[in-house]
Amino acid sequence: MSDTIFTPGTDVFTTRGRGTVIDVRATPSGKFVIGVEDANGEVGYFTEKAVRLARS
Repeated sequence: MSDTIFTPGTDVFTTRGRGTVIDVRATPSGKFVIGVEDANGEVGYFTEKAVRLARS
């Protein structure tokens, strides 16, 4: 993973909008995917390149 740490509860922006990290998993290929829940309750999994920290 990069220097940015995505942990459950972190507010982030994704390619689909703003959400909250609920899960971080390693794939068999060694990459990480980040599970993000949006305001509608939908969960999407994104690579770390598609997620950035939300600034207040």
